[in-house]
Amino acid sequence: MKKKTVSLVLGSGGARGLAHVGIIKWLEDNNYKIESISGCSMGALIGGFYAAGKLDTYIDWLEKSDVIDMLKLLDFKGSGGLIAGDTLISKMQELTGEHMIEDLPIKFTAVATDIDSEKEIWINRGPLLSAIRASISLPLFFTPYTYGGRALVDGGVLNPVPIAPTFHDNTDLTIAVNLGAEASSEILLKDRKQESSLAMKIKEYINGVSIPKSIISNSMYTVANKSFETMQGAIARMKLSAYPPDIEIGVPRNLCGSFDFYKSKSIIEYGYNLCETTLKDNSD
Repeated sequence: MKKKTVSLVLGSGGARGLAHVGIIKWLEDNNYKIESISGCSMGALIGGFYAAGKLDTYIDWLEKSDVIDMLKLLDFKGSGGLIAGDTLISKMQELTGEHMIEDLPIKFTAVATDIDSEKEIWINRGPLLSAIRASISLPLFFTPYTYGGRALVDGGVLNPVPIAPTFHDNTDLTIAVNLGAEASSEILLKDRKQESSLAMKIKEYINGVSIPKSIISNSMYTVANKSFETMQGAIARMKLSAYPPDIEIGVPRNLCGSFDFYKSKSIIEYGYNLCETTLKDNSD
């Protein structure tokens, strides 16, 4: 049986982007072939690792890491952002190795935002990790990434579900994953006991390193992050309305917090089941 070819659009949304992994795995298990990926922010990271054949390596590492391991990757010495990002990218390079986008077996585009020209930037050539680093540059959190002489930040600033790079693909289906869909009252991924333990670990770690306490101790970053997600949700709805994909998979925006990477197994499983339900509903 011939596989259906797919252009996969992977949206931004922090740790919710781990749902992309479950969606990719379901497509692989059910006779679909992903021939093109367009992603921004976490969507660019997951899509880039998949295109390079290193997604399982990334997930294995993530599932073996605890919250302190994650915090150690955050170099609190950024300029224009809290985190410089060099330590994180060094770890990503260790996991994935060196890859040029044009040499990948799957067409790949990472979407970022040029904050000076106020334009959406598509990166489909050059070093894969540079493209990912540019696309994940969440304002306030990461230092903007200089790429090709441009100061780039998170692609979700202008296009959180970047479908346009797939317009000329010759595939059977375009599937777009929106990580900012309507909140669900049925989300059951929260583990209060685990989150309490997590908060204790984070507090202990913060007390031992030089982190601006004003950022951690009050709600400044929380307010900024929620504002950014609200903006992304509104833009995503407009983009998807103007350029509807063949299939949209909506991941509830309250699935988890932006930095809840320690919930990876539950989020990936949720994505797998959601993909199955969505595609079954679209085939009826």
